Amino acid sequence: MLHQLEGSQAIAKAVALCRPGMVCAYPITPQTHIVEHLGELVHAEELWNCDYLNVESEMAAISVTIGSQAAGVRSYTATSSQGLLYMIEGVYNASGLELPIVMTLGNRAIGSPINIWNDHSDAMAVRDAGWIMLFPETNQEAVDLHIQAFKIAETLQCPVMICVDGFVLTHAYERVDLPSQEMVDNFLPPYKPHFCLDVANPLAIGTMVPPEYFMEVRYLAHQKQLKAPKIIDHIEKDFYEKFERHSGGLIRTYQTKKAKTIIVAMGSVLGTIKDTVDELNARGEKYGVVSIVSYRPFPFEALEAALANAQHVVVVEKALAVGVGGILFQEIKLSLKNTPKKISSIIAGLGGRAITKSMLKQALKQDEQEIFLGLAQDVVPKEFQTIKNCCSK
Repeated sequence: MLHQLEGSQAIAKAVALCRPGMVCAYPITPQTHIVEHLGELVHAEELWNCDYLNVESEMAAISVTIGSQAAGVRSYTATSSQGLLYMIEGVYNASGLELPIVMTLGNRAIGSPINIWNDHSDAMAVRDAGWIMLFPETNQEAVDLHIQAFKIAETLQCPVMICVDGFVLTHAYERVDLPSQEMVDNFLPPYKPHFCLDVANPLAIGTMVPPEYFMEVRYLAHQKQLKAPKIIDHIEKDFYEKFERHSGGLIRTYQTKKAKTIIVAMGSVLGTIKDTVDELNARGEKYGVVSIVSYRPFPFEALEAALANAQHVVVVEKALAVGVGGILFQEIKLSLKNTPKKISSIIAGLGGRAITKSMLKQALKQDEQEIFLGLAQDVVPKEFQTIKNCCSK
């Protein structure tokens, strides 16, 4: 059924349709509306047989979620930015314990300086924590990916993080198609844990692992990520058969068949990029777009195939490894290590900086390997002089 909803409300309703038995809530902008609305659904008994727990910190949120999931209960939480960093120990523990937790990350910049607007700094900070990481482009896809996320997590016995662009999606009102409870129940079966804590059958989890076994544990986690792409693709096809729309998977392509230049990106910026490509192609130019949905596992094979005929690959991303450059850019280069094609990096939108069609068009004309989109050229030279003076002392 079609609804006009704020992105956060749509996500909350999608999570409720998945029948979690525990929702653990701690507020932090821009994900707060998600857990607030879930609380309202529990209070109104639209989401029943679910414990809704307010906790005192983000670390408590992930810790309680780990405990409830280990006790055999389908569990959900959400966070953003510094909140994710505060719970980072638990983030690693959740994947190490193979707990199929689902968490929404309302993507937001990490300070200092303090900034509450959207970029992908927080997601990139935990990219190696062992979670599946999915990036929706629209609020409709955010709804669909949350429904798929529970099935992916429980199939792989691995936690899933849905990285939703803060404010751009979480606070935007859009038309979304919310499926019925019957449709979701037909897609997502009741949760049957592979193991659970039970006082009648005691067992220990999270015990110390000595050097004799730790490497094997990490190796098996690595192998799980390598096998995950096939599972994600399979679940996306199952979703399409039951809901009759493509949403999710590893990557998606747009106007790539005859494209000489292909732009690769993740998240909501893809809407602006596609509009830019449409205008460029209307003038006879040959551009295409590849959307990365699954950032972890990284879709190396799918990307290599999608970019095989491109002469030039341009990576647009909202994150930066200081002193190195674009994070996604480095991984795209690894995907294409055996090809001679030109690869360029556009770092854009840090701290919520605007990304416009005119800015993208201008950047695409430049013959530079690395561009910081919209960089304030009147400010940078002054700061360079300050750095030079400090270093010369």
